[in-house]
Amino acid sequence: MASAWTQQCLRCRGLFSSKATTWQHYLQVQHCITAIKESSKISNGLSFSGSHTVIQTRLRWKQQMWPYNDLTAKCLTTEAKENKYTVLDKDLSRSDIVEYKTTLMPTTDPLPMIQNQISLDLDAAAEFSALEEISDEEAVSISVPDSMPPASSSLKDYVDKSETLTKLVQLGVNLFKLEQRPNVGTMLLRLDFNTDVAPRLLFLKEIGVEDSRFSYIITHNPFILSESLENLQARVNYLRSRKFSPETVASMVSRAPYLLNFSVKRIDNRLGFYQRELKLSASNTRNLLARLPRLLCGSLEPVKENLKVCEIELGFKENEIQHIVMAVPKVLTANKRKLTQTFDFLHNTMKVPHHLITKFPQVLNTKYLRLRERHLFLEYLGKAQYDPTMPNYISLDRLVLLPDDAFCTELALAALEDFYLFQKMI
Repeated sequence: MASAWTQQCLRCRGLFSSKATTWQHYLQVQHCITAIKESSKISNGLSFSGSHTVIQTRLRWKQQMWPYNDLTAKCLTTEAKENKYTVLDKDLSRSDIVEYKTTLMPTTDPLPMIQNQISLDLDAAAEFSALEEISDEEAVSISVPDSMPPASSSLKDYVDKSETLTKLVQLGVNLFKLEQRPNVGTMLLRLDFNTDVAPRLLFLKEIGVEDSRFSYIITHNPFILSESLENLQARVNYLRSRKFSPETVASMVSRAPYLLNFSVKRIDNRLGFYQRELKLSASNTRNLLARLPRLLCGSLEPVKENLKVCEIELGFKENEIQHIVMAVPKVLTANKRKLTQTFDFLHNTMKVPHHLITKFPQVLNTKYLRLRERHLFLEYLGKAQYDPTMPNYISLDRLVLLPDDAFCTELALAALEDFYLFQKMI
């Protein structure tokens, strides 16, 4: 009897010990399952700022969850063994089995404890900073998207990253010239090709500018890409209202890229200035500006100075100045020193009077060295005769416009090699 009682006590002791172990495993399994669910919710529902923080959080959740995976397998194995023990232990009565299964159920609600643990884990994840030092393995696992270089002295480093620059290069725009100008590179990188560049190019095409001129216009005036379409259209409408034909307007814009960057008021003031200072008619003013449209874009100070030089220093009359300007508009923007040097050689060395210079104003726009070499060669040959009333007369326009071979055969009546040899001697 005592021996049977002793065996029963030992079985009960083992039963209580297994109950305590099973209860501990149950709590750990429940914590594991709930943590996995909350981890899934966090990964699907929460958004951490920065890919680095997200990767760190995922890595740490993985590190926290791997013991639970092993624990789950262990608990399931233990539960299977306990169930097997319950079935095979035929010596236990039915009341003992019922008591054993009842003991496996928790006597307290574990939910608050699990929620507190998850709250602590979330607080720990939120404390991770992008500036926190990480391991080499974590650093390698971070994928950083391609981005533009933070700074560069050349636009070529951004061409592959910027659609705008890529399309501009395809159009033939010279980025090397643009990057030499301050703030132009930054402006181009901020532009979107579809919303900023393409509408301006389409506008230029609509007013008659040829596609081949797009690269020239943007290379010399990239700021046209930042002008509003309303302002551009208003300036074109003003030029047409002043009786510039659509073809003339397109030609002026193609040859003077900055023209459309000026306001209507400024363009109107420039037109009035040339008509007033040169005392030209409206038709002649349009003709002058159509031939040299950059007169509307450049500074007026060189123009005023050259007009004074022609009148005071060179001694031309008002009507002579008008004729010279209408024939050669570049005289208005020519370098003052070059202009006076050429006139001095023509008038004082070659002895050409004012009325002949007015009749052939192209000589004022020629290169001084070219004029000097040809005159000295003709003088060496004894053929420097520029008076139309004298025999063997040589007109000034042919003197400066003919190429070297034609000058030698038609005017100097000498071999081209002799002229080249003479150039080396002077």
